[in-house]
Amino acid sequence: MHHNFLFDLDQTLLDFHASEYIGLKQVITANGCEFSDEVYHYFKARNKELWLELEKGTISRPELFETRFRLVFGKCGADTSGMDLLKINDDFITEMSKNGVLMDGSLEFLGKLKENVEGARIHIVSNGATRNAVGRIRSTGMDRYLDEIFISESIGRTKPSADFFEFVMDKTGDPKDSYIVIGDSLTSDMLGAKNASLKSVWFMPQGDVAKAVKEYDIDYCASSYGELYDVLCGWGRSRIV
Repeated sequence: MHHNFLFDLDQTLLDFHASEYIGLKQVITANGCEFSDEVYHYFKARNKELWLELEKGTISRPELFETRFRLVFGKCGADTSGMDLLKINDDFITEMSKNGVLMDGSLEFLGKLKENVEGARIHIVSNGATRNAVGRIRSTGMDRYLDEIFISESIGRTKPSADFFEFVMDKTGDPKDSYIVIGDSLTSDMLGAKNASLKSVWFMPQGDVAKAVKEYDIDYCASSYGELYDVLCGWGRSRIV
């Protein structure tokens, strides 16, 4: 019997923001502008807003990529009219893909899960750009614990749509009750699990947890890799019983 663990990538296993900081600094300075923490936090806030719009289907991926760099270079006081913003975005992704940063304890956690849960299959389910995500995974050595990597850019579907998870299940071919979604995002991971009628674990919950658990039909919460390991082992045992 397989136990299929569908892990979000960023802020669940990899520190996206650490890699993002490195990549943004490189492209900002390479294009003649001054980089600062203020610039980074501005980019981070606008980028989050744009990804939420992508999840809702109100913008396309190219629109997201162009807009985020038009905004951040505008913040730096640059004239973006002559800039190839998609080329800059490509350079940014290249820099990020070289610089994966693990969340503290994530690699050890995956190894323990793979070793101790019989039939464990570990998959990545991410809305990120494929080259960015796969490059960062490989740069950390995480790929040795993974069975499949599903990235929205490659499969043409985006979390939180049920279609995204239906695609994953079709490709991996196990019964629906063998899958559980683990992630930090309510609007992407937890809503996606709810839309696809899959079990879910909200990792590192924040804010009004009780309200979110009810609204998104969340099955479990975990605030550390130790707690998450116990939750996933318990879920696996409950399927056998």
